[in-house]
Amino acid sequence: MAAIARLPLEIDGDDRSAAGVWARLAASCDDWAAGKDVAWRDAVVLLPFAQLLPPARQAFARRGGWQPRIETTQTLARALGPAVPPQPLRLSFDAATDQLSGSRLLRAQTLGAGWARRDARGFDRGVAAMVETAQAMARAAAAVPPAQREAHWASARRQLVPLAGPGSRERWLARIALEWAALAPEPDTDRLFALQPSAWIALQAGGEDALIAALLQSAAAARPCLLVDADAEVDAGTAPRFEAATLPTLAVCDGFEHEAQRAAAQVLVHLAESRRPVALVGQDRTLVRRVRALLERAAVRLHDETGWTLSTTRAAAQVMALLRAAAVRAPTDALFDWLKALPPWPGQPAQAAERLEAACRRRLLARVDELDARPLDEPEARFWAQVRPELARLQAPRRSVAAWLQALRESLAGSGGWAELAADEAGRSVIAVLRLDARGADPAWEDAAGTALLSHDEFVAWVDQLLEQGSFMPAADDGDVVVTPMARLMLRPFAAVVWPGADERHLGARPPPHPLLDEPMLRQLGLPDAAMQQGRERRALALALRQPQIGFLRRRVDGGEPLAASPLLQRLALDLAGQGLAWREAADPRRVVARPPTPQLHPLPSAAALLPEQLSASAAEALRACPYRFFARHLLGLREDEELDDDVEKRDYGTWLHAVLHAFHAGRGEPGTAADEAARLQALGERLRLAQGLADEAFLPFAASFASFVPRYLAWLHARDAAGVRWRAGEVEHRQALPPPAAVELRGIIDRIDTLAGGAAIELIDYKTGSTEGLRRKLRRPLEDTQLAFYAALVGDEGGRPLRAMYLALDDSRALVELPHPEVAHSAAALKAGLADELARIRAGAPLPALGEGEACAHCEARGLCRRDHWSAP
Repeated sequence: MAAIARLPLEIDGDDRSAAGVWARLAASCDDWAAGKDVAWRDAVVLLPFAQLLPPARQAFARRGGWQPRIETTQTLARALGPAVPPQPLRLSFDAATDQLSGSRLLRAQTLGAGWARRDARGFDRGVAAMVETAQAMARAAAAVPPAQREAHWASARRQLVPLAGPGSRERWLARIALEWAALAPEPDTDRLFALQPSAWIALQAGGEDALIAALLQSAAAARPCLLVDADAEVDAGTAPRFEAATLPTLAVCDGFEHEAQRAAAQVLVHLAESRRPVALVGQDRTLVRRVRALLERAAVRLHDETGWTLSTTRAAAQVMALLRAAAVRAPTDALFDWLKALPPWPGQPAQAAERLEAACRRRLLARVDELDARPLDEPEARFWAQVRPELARLQAPRRSVAAWLQALRESLAGSGGWAELAADEAGRSVIAVLRLDARGADPAWEDAAGTALLSHDEFVAWVDQLLEQGSFMPAADDGDVVVTPMARLMLRPFAAVVWPGADERHLGARPPPHPLLDEPMLRQLGLPDAAMQQGRERRALALALRQPQIGFLRRRVDGGEPLAASPLLQRLALDLAGQGLAWREAADPRRVVARPPTPQLHPLPSAAALLPEQLSASAAEALRACPYRFFARHLLGLREDEELDDDVEKRDYGTWLHAVLHAFHAGRGEPGTAADEAARLQALGERLRLAQGLADEAFLPFAASFASFVPRYLAWLHARDAAGVRWRAGEVEHRQALPPPAAVELRGIIDRIDTLAGGAAIELIDYKTGSTEGLRRKLRRPLEDTQLAFYAALVGDEGGRPLRAMYLALDDSRALVELPHPEVAHSAAALKAGLADELARIRAGAPLPALGEGEACAHCEARGLCRRDHWSAP
């Protein structure tokens, strides 16, 4: 067998530019072909990736005469004939098809069917791992000459013998993946082995291409073959030669935003100095998205070769919002997330969704199905009547994937979302990835989508997985800045390179382990192991360092965790030290813009005309804690929208418990036995839970708390009965008018009023399910307590009878805790006088300042409105 000629490509020549390297390569290939008497026009030159085709063709064209055919293996295979459509249950390399076919294959096995029933999530992860492994095995086999492929599969079967014990499931999945890959149709690149050019010439850069190596090896006996090795200097351990002007720079940044700003500023500096095109390396995709946004703000034209995860696009979010809103027990918040992502509904006002949301919040409708059970008012009912059918299309126990996708498309079309997807570049990608446009579907997809039966939750998870795996690639456009991955950077004619994300996590890190195979098994099967992947990364970096004006950036911390430099850059620093060089210090290219300081002072609003006619205890509390909170909440009427869900929270439990105790006492006559009254409390609790729509499973922890609360409460109550205390009223509304110029009526509902000593005194009780210590701390300074004093002011002097008030803490695990107010009558008089004076001042135009002091600011929803965190120092 004839040998393959090898020719090292000189990278560090006199002309280190990409044009100079390509000129040397074209000259070397031309000279070799002339020495072998090769018919140049019938020769084929193979390159590692498609972005190298333009500079290579230009270099060969500049030499004049006949030109060889310059291709990659993929472009050449496509030029030799159309791709063979994938067949049912065969590996197709399409994410949507292979996920469904892989699941079907595993469910057909007894072990797989049982696994799917026991652990649906684990089964789905197993399917994903099997699909990934099968595709990798099929790609590796595509690099084997067709005549040797059967022997390749036989060898792989001998390697993957069954295992017992730990790792047996992974080995089982790997063996299924192997057999699935072995049944894959012949790859399109098999046509290359039958091609008979006058000579094969291949460029190796960034590591060996197994397919090109096999192709040259099989053709070497019949025709001249040349391998031009751009990795020769790298593999020989030769460090790149740098001059002072071409030394790379390294900028160490304080955090994510700092790094993004410096990277964007460095790109702008290169463009201002007429260095075009600039490569922006997409090593950290999240960071590069931020850099891209900053550059687009500066009207920089970009060409993105990396794209970003499809699930992060607005189009994907719109599809997922619709699917989540259509779930059987979907929260109404999911419904409004979807409706707000749509254009105005056909035939409805633009505010229709907001009005429906307001109606749901007024009625506390937490789930979408409650909108049908509890009729709405007009015009919300008309709007819901239009929306409901579009959700109903996506509600079924089980359907085929094809039926689900048809329903999804119809629902998108009926709601106006389809037109938005079709008009949006990312939306068209979503349509393509999900196969929502079924025209021209291949047999493998039609079979997989038609036979796979999924529940609604399984279909939503499948769609979500596809959108996570898919990438959105913006349309190609000539730009001054090219966002490219590291592996596509080498040998390209860039004027400068900006490389953010040069840290230990994103550059030179050890790749994650394979989900099914260990490192020795990967090597035996011819699949890329960690060492091979790291070697490719090392070669790609070494070739990228031949680019002019290269600047690396990294950050010291990421999410609060320290972040070190890339191990590859640490090795480069040692190479530089060996040449007596060091990193060039990177100056911060950001431009400092001086702005005159604008002090942010405490707001001092005045709103005499907005003073309400009535004042509640919470409003009085807000006025005393911070006048600005009173202004925002009770004069402007601002509120934070609460989550509309059916999760039972502590506040829901407190509301329910208040209602249970009131119903118990309202229907209680003479004291009964502890057993009878406990049974009555439990029955009332269940009836009111159902009336308030509290789900049984969500209420379970609180039901357990109530079961232990009942005997404690009855023990406390029976002791009160024995002392002659009697329940008089509960949930009673009281009013008390303040005299002019305040002219405001105090209004409140008191939880409970008891009579003491045969009616000689009355006691106000406020139930509390919160912290006992907080209440004690408040009562140590009686004049600081607002709630009990407010209620005492409402009751006033009832015939001169003494008035007492207390908080009754219900949550203590041992017994109920009574927390009496020591001077409630005095505090009530002081509170009433103080409120009258304060409200009179507000009505006269006094400002309502934001105090910004004490505990009031810790959990205040008006904090962003008063901008306390941005106030200037006094």
